Amino acid sequence: MADVKKIATRDSYGNALKELGGRCDDLVVFDADLAGATKTGVFKKAFPERHFDCGIAECNMMAVAAGAAAMGLVPFVSSFAMFAAGRAFEQARNSVGYPHLNVKIGATHGGLSVGEDGASHQCCEDFALMRAIPGMVVMSPADDVEARAMVQAAYEHKGPVYMRFGRSAVPVIHDEAAYKFQIGKGEILREGADAAILANGLMVAEALAAAEQLAAEGISVRVVNLATIKPLDEALVLDCAKTCGRIVTCEEHSVIGGLGEAVCALLSEKLPTPVRRVGVQDTFGCSGPAAKVLEHYGLTAQNIAQAVKDLR
Repeated sequence: MADVKKIATRDSYGNALKELGGRCDDLVVFDADLAGATKTGVFKKAFPERHFDCGIAECNMMAVAAGAAAMGLVPFVSSFAMFAAGRAFEQARNSVGYPHLNVKIGATHGGLSVGEDGASHQCCEDFALMRAIPGMVVMSPADDVEARAMVQAAYEHKGPVYMRFGRSAVPVIHDEAAYKFQIGKGEILREGADAAILANGLMVAEALAAAEQLAAEGISVRVVNLATIKPLDEALVLDCAKTCGRIVTCEEHSVIGGLGEAVCALLSEKLPTPVRRVGVQDTFGCSGPAAKVLEHYGLTAQNIAQAVKDLR
């Protein structure tokens, strides 16, 4: 995909906040001394009176955002995924989730693609943590178009939302003019009958590449983008199981507690189906260039294709 435009979804997040800020006076942004990295600095430059730097105090920032939501504002609270979902989990649970406040968490630098920052910052547990909070919507966009539409949808949704945005530039796979995003709905990007690949985040582009590889070998696969991990599009997952008979899930997250586990839980209860989960296999990450780290942990098109073939 060398000739395809690539944009990091953290950039999409900052641009979407700026665009929304021009139309929505009740939108405020809180950051924890990382506005340059999370890209909320784009919003800060345009609306400095509505951007608040809470310093390196993520737990306090989450509680302050909860207070802003209780006042009728729509706060977007931002930091790296490791800090927004990990360090501030107790406040996300008790101050945001328990009272079901209208706080939007924009977490950047999620997953292994943080690269050189290493295991301490490579948050591969955030989906699991946020899925466990009752009423929390959990999402991870595939590209720039979807990320910007997701921020808009999060603003319009009443209740807590967790969104993960990436550090690495990813291919733009959607046509903005035709694309419509809806929380809780997946999309079929490619049809096929021999298996279904369900992916989110940067793994969607890898899933599409895997489908091309498999097609060259005479294997037809459906590729589905499940940007919303919670609530899961159960109808679409069940249709994939019925139509294709085999499923491979792909995520830049631990195989424990994320998309793969959500899919397996649904299918085990409603339609038992052979599944393989491509993801981080119960281990911590390591430091290195993002592409090399992803390859080391098997988060590539080649690994997805092999998982499909292992199910045949």
